[in-house]
This record gives sequence, C-alpha cells and structure tokens, in this order.
Amino acid sequence: MGWTHFDTWIVIIGALAALACALPGCYLVLRRMSLMGDAISHAVLPGLAIAFLVTASRASWPMFIGAAAVGMLTALLSGWVERFGKVEAQAALGVVFTALFALGLILIRMAADHVDLDADCVLYGEIELAPLRTAAIAGANIPTAALVTGGMLLVNVLVLGLLYKEMKISAFDPQLATTLGINASAMHYLLMGLVAATVVSAFESVGSILVIAMLIVPGAIGHLLSDRLSVMIGIAAIVAVLSSVLGHVGAITLPPLIGFEDTRTAGMMVVAAGGLFVLAMLFGPRYGLLSRAITQLGLGLRIAQEDMLAMLYRLEEQGQQPAVVRADQLGATLDLGPMRRRLLRHRLHRSGRVTRTAEGYALTDAGRSFARDLVRTHRLWETYLDRYTGTPSDHLHVAAEQLEHATSATLQRALAERTGSPPTDPQGKHIPAPRDDTGPRA
Repeated sequence: MGWTHFDTWIVIIGALAALACALPGCYLVLRRMSLMGDAISHAVLPGLAIAFLVTASRASWPMFIGAAAVGMLTALLSGWVERFGKVEAQAALGVVFTALFALGLILIRMAADHVDLDADCVLYGEIELAPLRTAAIAGANIPTAALVTGGMLLVNVLVLGLLYKEMKISAFDPQLATTLGINASAMHYLLMGLVAATVVSAFESVGSILVIAMLIVPGAIGHLLSDRLSVMIGIAAIVAVLSSVLGHVGAITLPPLIGFEDTRTAGMMVVAAGGLFVLAMLFGPRYGLLSRAITQLGLGLRIAQEDMLAMLYRLEEQGQQPAVVRADQLGATLDLGPMRRRLLRHRLHRSGRVTRTAEGYALTDAGRSFARDLVRTHRLWETYLDRYTGTPSDHLHVAAEQLEHATSATLQRALAERTGSPPTDPQGKHIPAPRDDTGPRA
C-alpha cells in the first residue's frame, strides 16, 4: 500500500467532516430526531439548485446560503405539519423532506444544462479529488475542503461549547428548560441551523447521502457506550476520526483482495462507521447484546443458587438431616440446562455455602445461615403482601419468591418492623430469626 500526502489529506478532510457532523449529531440522537439529519441532508437540494440557477456558478457562498436556508425551512415546515396537520413528528418529517428532495432533483436536472453540476457529486461526494483544490494559507497549499469543514467544525465547537448547558437541558427536558428561562425553541432551531450548515459544508467531501451516516452513527455509538453527554460526545469524536482512518485504509487495501479494482473512500468510511456500531452494539458494557446476555446469565445463576440454598434449608426444616440434593436432581429441580448446571455447581463450590458428599450437595454452616436469612425474607414478604396488598393466598409464594432476590438487609429490617416481626407467615410456617451477619449477599 503506497501512502502519499494526498492520502493524508483525504483522511484529514474525512475526519474533519465526520467530526463536524458528529457534534450536532449527538444532540439529534438524544432528541430522538435522527431522521431530521436525513431530512435536512436530502431537502437542501432545492437550495443548491436554486443557488445554481440564480448565480449560474458553483461559488461556495451562494450554495451554502441557499442550502442552509432550505435546511432551516425543512425544520420549520415539519414543525408546522406536525402541529397543524395533527400527525406524528417522524411522519411530518417524511412528508416534508421527500417533497423537497423530489423538488431538488427536478431543479438539479433543470440547472444541469446551464451550470457545471454533477448530481452524483452532490449525492455521493468526491473526497478523492478534494486535495486537488487548494488555497494558499501562510505559504502552504491547504485543500479548500479542509478549510470549509474545519471552519464548520470550529463553529460547532464554539456554539455547542458556549451553549452546552442550555443545549443539554433543552435536549433532555424542553419543559424544564423553559421553566429555567431557557428558550427551548430557540435552542431547537439553532441546532437545526447547525445541522443544515454542517450538511452543506460536508457536501464536497462525503456528499448528501453519505453525510447522514457521519451525522448519526458516531452519536449513536456514543449513546450505546455512555449515558453521560460529555462522554458520549468524546466517544462520538473518536469514532468519527477512526471511521475516516479505517475507511480510507479499507478503500485502498480491501477491493483488490475481493476482486474489485477500487471503491469510493466516502463509502468505505461509512462501512467502517457501521462496523464500529456493530462492535458497540455487541460488546457495549451496558447496552451491548453480549454484555446484557452475560449479565442476565449471571443474574439467573445467582437466583438459581439462592433458590437451591433455600430449598436445602426447607428440606432441613422438614426433618431431613442433613438435607442432600443429588447432582442429577439439581437441574430437574431448578429447571436448568446442562451448561447452567455446571456453572451453578462451580459457583456453589466457590462460595463455600455447599459441600459435596457421597450422596450429593449439602449446606455448610455459612450456606445454612445465608439460606435461613433468605427464607426469613421470603416469609416476611408473604406476610406483608397478605396484610397490605390483598394478594390472594395462592399467589403469595410466587410474588415473594421474586421479591426475595432483590431485598437488602435494610429492606428486610423495614419489612420486619412493618409487619411486627411475626413468628409465623400466613401459611403458619415459622419465620427464622434474623442472622447476626447482615453483610451483603454474594
């Protein structure tokens, strides 16, 4: 792979465009307005076409002003359609942006005979050619695309940094923002203006369609990995840069490996962002699919472990000394599969609450103390539910069994005080005395 200064500039331009898109994109994700980025990126086409028809040139400022104006118009029209048309917000956006996008395509075809306008360039971008168009700055030739996207990034950083608190409160709770004296509507339309301006600035590098991914995917990944806005924005910025680097490297190296001559760098940047999103969706520490599966497995094993300890204790209450459960009975009693049975036996051995005998599994002293405390919690819940909630007697056991696994020592003491520490539960079963060790459960 031969790397030149053109490749470096392509990565820098892509990273600047992605960063500029990611910052307002985080707020779109928080506001559940991801479709707004899609809508504005498509709906600005009429503004571009009108600017071309009026000026008969591709000068940056007329194009920027026309597209930004139509982008703001998209936000206003969608709000009006939602308010006066009594339709859902996403439906209003769909109506407005598809109509404006269709109008833009018609105007582009009309303008194509009079100005040098390539519809594919508007839609898909030409980041590979962006380093060829330069401007002399302090004796150095800087690509104009880097200046435009870098300038837009600076504007976004300044505006969103200065209004960080106002934007944050307005994104999470517009009503609260209004009561605090923050004009939530002004914050909304300011954000829409930034989105429109950012979309236009990114046309040259990633185009109208591919900018949507840069606007939403980094923020979506940040939201998957963190619930704090500041951390979310930081993650989105890192993802934006990584997408640019990985995308261009992939565009250079991957096509020959799969039998293609080449591919577009902007498209590979989106593929890279999509790959990063899949990784976050699978391995995110809180919302990742695999992480949640592991957490649910651990929770299920903890509940099964506690159920087994309580079962052994109840057998001892019935006079079986010592109470023993055979290994082949373990899965059938607790409705566990082979893998979960093995994991459960490992956890029980490690906890020191059961011991393996020739006949099966029996409680240790530590396990008996823990199980007695669990059974006490269960029967206190049955008493409380029977007295204060009117739960039918045949439903008490199931409800108490669910609650006992989420009851802390403090809550158990509160239950005992509320119910008057009765000696027996509604079925007449003895409620064990509280154990001296009230430490956390393992």
